[in-house]
Amino acid sequence: MAFVPMSHAIGMPPIDQTLPAFTGAGRSAPWKIGDIIKAVDPVLGVGEFIYLQGLASTAVSEMVIYDHNAGTTKRAVAGDRGPCAFAMSANVASQFGWYQITGLARVKAGTVAANGALYATATPGTVDDAVVAGDKVDGARFKTADGTPAAGFAYAMLDRPALNGNG
Repeated sequence: MAFVPMSHAIGMPPIDQTLPAFTGAGRSAPWKIGDIIKAVDPVLGVGEFIYLQGLASTAVSEMVIYDHNAGTTKRAVAGDRGPCAFAMSANVASQFGWYQITGLARVKAGTVAANGALYATATPGTVDDAVVAGDKVDGARFKTADGTPAAGFAYAMLDRPALNGNG
């Protein structure tokens, strides 16, 4: 994927990169936490991305829930509640990066079929289409079966997804 911001600003981190925290001068994040931008990919189209702090073990395409005010994330599992996003980089503890919230996204998935709903699983960051009461990801739908674009992944259409206890 090669998402490129639609409007640039000096110092804006690339969509697919993780940056360490700054030290000194009371500033920790290398960009504005909670900032939402639009970016475009020649194949996947336009998407929206939010800048957040990572946490231990986050891998590319994993689903997280996040606190918009604090800018923190947690790899999502069954039973979680809150707004969801998908990591654009391996964004681990004390680092910062972009997470996709709208548009066509590559997601870490189990065995899924195209056009199915996304559900949180017991495996942190992974989604599936197996119906589990209370774990449906509202605002998201698989566009491809697993294996497209690669083994262990699928494409999903996102529209500010959230785990609301539905399903």
